[in-house]
Amino acid sequence: MKKHSKQLLLSAVFTVLLVSTLFAQPAQTLIEVNVAPDRGDWIYKAGEKVKFNLSVTKNNIPVQHISVRYEAGPEMMPPVTRGNLVLKNGTAVIDGGTLKEPGFLRCKVVAIYEGKEYVGLATAAFDPESIRPTTNEPGDFMQFWENAKAANAKIPMDAKMRLLPERCTEKVNVYEVGIQNYKIGSRLYGILSVPKGEGKYPAILRVPGAGVRPYNGDIANAERGVITLEIGIHGIPVIMDASVYENIRAAALDGYQNFNLDDRDRYYYKRVYLGCLRAVDFIFSLPEFDGSNIVVMGGSQGGALSIVTAALDSRIKGLVAFYPALADLTGYLHNRAGGWPHLFNEANLAFNNLPRKIETSKYYDVVNFARHLKVPGFYSWGFNDVTCPPTSTYSAYNVITAPKTLYLAEETGHWTYPEQWSKATTFALKLLGR
Repeated sequence: MKKHSKQLLLSAVFTVLLVSTLFAQPAQTLIEVNVAPDRGDWIYKAGEKVKFNLSVTKNNIPVQHISVRYEAGPEMMPPVTRGNLVLKNGTAVIDGGTLKEPGFLRCKVVAIYEGKEYVGLATAAFDPESIRPTTNEPGDFMQFWENAKAANAKIPMDAKMRLLPERCTEKVNVYEVGIQNYKIGSRLYGILSVPKGEGKYPAILRVPGAGVRPYNGDIANAERGVITLEIGIHGIPVIMDASVYENIRAAALDGYQNFNLDDRDRYYYKRVYLGCLRAVDFIFSLPEFDGSNIVVMGGSQGGALSIVTAALDSRIKGLVAFYPALADLTGYLHNRAGGWPHLFNEANLAFNNLPRKIETSKYYDVVNFARHLKVPGFYSWGFNDVTCPPTSTYSAYNVITAPKTLYLAEETGHWTYPEQWSKATTFALKLLGR
């Protein structure tokens, strides 16, 4: 194997390890409820009927005479069919019905063993690449964001870097970074990892999934010869004790996704989206940066931020987005699944179903940013995701006219296999000339 290939493989492996705590495969349980559509690619045409193959196993052996209940219907919507079965040989076939329009139909099965419930599900796709978004783009969408960018550019960056000797390696210097963003005194924090060798380097901006947490930085790719900046979004330092984030998550930032949704100029994500662009500004200010080659990557909320950043900043050369959140938020208002944070689902409808909030959501919906992408992107998700439903992610993906690569791992939910991250890393490094 050539040296370059070995380095590429090593980088991919390191990246997998880096993200494994955030995108880990669920642990196996004593009883496995295995559900799968009767077609290998899980994809059907509208109007075709799907059957779901079911097996309940213990130690990989079918469990005899076990009772199950099941339900099936459009994902995230009330089920259309329900039933109960006793699996004499541990297996069964369930008639899942069909969808007359493009979308996803989900079958959920609950098995009861020794008084405990075990759940399995599978989701069949119906003409997924024909799914169209329910949201629409406001006429002044791009002007709104151009004005916001211009206002943010007037805020001095006032970047501050503090070396973290305990995190540095033989090849990489690691810093905590604070950058002024959005208004005077408001800051964005992150972990910057910079190769020590002489020369100029490309860069990766890593944007975060939802939540409130500390960050370690992407040291592995920095050792590969890439500047990496991993940012938080909440304006708080990212190297504090874990208990601090737990307290903030449960108190001041509980439900931050809903903050000021009735005002497009004050909605929580305005500062977040602008913060991603400010992070790009910071990378371009670094003397070690090659001045040109930069990609952005993330999953879930981070997948959304990757699309937003690449759409709003022409300096970005490409992106990686796993199961992007914040896509087609108004789906629930049209009797189908909407994207995380499910602003208009049944649980949030009474609070958020107001004209001003619906209108604000359009200025932050990933679908409307996806329409403006001009750079290559790598996208990946599964059909069983109940956090960022595939109806919503396809709503964004299908409007993208820029070069795009979709890598499906159909059975996955809101998690990834190592192979997904390996392919994503290869894609990103290739764009960076690595």
